[in-house]
Amino acid sequence: MNDSTPARQALGSLPSRRNFLAQNAMGVGGVALAWLLQQEHLLAKPAGVRPLRSFDLKPKSPPHPARATAMISLFQHGGPAHMDLMDPKPELTRYHDTEYQGDIVYSFVKRASKKLFGSPFKFQKHGQCGTEISELLPHLAEIVDDVCVVRSMHTGFNGHEVSIRYFNAGIPAVTGRPSLGSWLTYGLGAETANLPAYLVLSDPGGHPVDGVHNWSNGFMSSLFQGTVLRPKEPRILNLDAPLHLQGKLQSENLALLRKLNLRHLEQRPGETDLESRIASYELAASMQTAAKEALDISRETKETHALYGLDDPKTREYGTRCLIARRLVERGVRFVQLFHGGQPWDNHTNLRGALAGVCQKTDKPAAALVKDLKRRGMLDSTLVHWGGEIGRLPVTENHGDPKKAGRDHNGQGFSIWMAGGGVQGGMTYGETDAFGHRAMVNKVTPNDYQATLLHLFGLNHEDLVYYHNGQEQRLTNNRPCRVVQDILKHATPES
Repeated sequence: MNDSTPARQALGSLPSRRNFLAQNAMGVGGVALAWLLQQEHLLAKPAGVRPLRSFDLKPKSPPHPARATAMISLFQHGGPAHMDLMDPKPELTRYHDTEYQGDIVYSFVKRASKKLFGSPFKFQKHGQCGTEISELLPHLAEIVDDVCVVRSMHTGFNGHEVSIRYFNAGIPAVTGRPSLGSWLTYGLGAETANLPAYLVLSDPGGHPVDGVHNWSNGFMSSLFQGTVLRPKEPRILNLDAPLHLQGKLQSENLALLRKLNLRHLEQRPGETDLESRIASYELAASMQTAAKEALDISRETKETHALYGLDDPKTREYGTRCLIARRLVERGVRFVQLFHGGQPWDNHTNLRGALAGVCQKTDKPAAALVKDLKRRGMLDSTLVHWGGEIGRLPVTENHGDPKKAGRDHNGQGFSIWMAGGGVQGGMTYGETDAFGHRAMVNKVTPNDYQATLLHLFGLNHEDLVYYHNGQEQRLTNNRPCRVVQDILKHATPES
């Protein structure tokens, strides 16, 4: 091809690679400098691009004054029947066995009826506050002046899983989101380096409904996932190294492992899974002594054992876990959650017997926890929560035989209680209608509950943000909600 052809002339007008590098920016030196800056992570980031983040569990000061520093959640899977426990309904008793005139959504239509089911249990006023409590909860009655009973909870959903996820993770039905304990430990870190910040005390009967979703870290770093303790001894396996590796040899091995891990991490900044794994190794080493001591309830007095009901087969198991929860919080654990196997409060049948049975198991230990925290000066800074994901309907399920009668699901109105951590004791808040079906006065949603808890810990639910896939994520996820100021001690304007 002749050099004078149009194609050759066009090619000749283009700069060579050498000319391009020599004439642009700083030549080869500019390219090399840019590469070195990129390797050292010193290049400026484009506007709107967030730098890689590093996560840890070091204690963090909340941005606002905190009243609570730790929380124990006694989650009651299945839906406790509020009109039989903490929300007396004389009109329901008065119109027992008559047709309910309101609209009802049933979960189990084939077993449903519209016959009102008055509570078979008696209520009585207790404490200086005069809060009415069922005969099924005599120990709750003893601490009622330290407790706030919220009678107007509302999820708007009757199903278990959808409401559990609403309570634990902020959005109904959605999986893959961090649980409340994950958000607290993300926002505040841990108060101890020797124990996990977020611990789950599981039931010997197995996992609760919705399983591991209850304590999932979701899209957060695995550093913030709940650590599950076994329901029987040993509650943590393999705490001790083999005999031939214990002592100085183990210390030297751990020191070398830490050095190698950190060197590896320096070459891979922003790898949160790697950071979490290294933190887990270091925590495991610290736990060899701290966890054994924290879980050793034999160090407690006989009087304390009796307080929690450890001398009674009916309360021993749940009482042991409540006592362990207190010991963990006492040693700096941020969030402890107790679960039941399955959903023992899901009393579709035999309400009289089944409800009495689960109350006998849980009432004394739960009340003992509040009493014990108070006498140790810990209740003011430890928030205790008791409640399930839904309540029950005011009509009869399996109508006819009193021994078979039960109640179906109800997410329209139900009760929980809270104590300590800045919550005002000796009060009730909110109301359901005359039959206990729907929350009518001062309705409280799970998002309201979450915003209030974060507020007690010195966190604002709108400001606690986690960036996932480039998007801002919040526990309450921008859903309409409020801090329930009326249940707080010396309430102040929302931060």
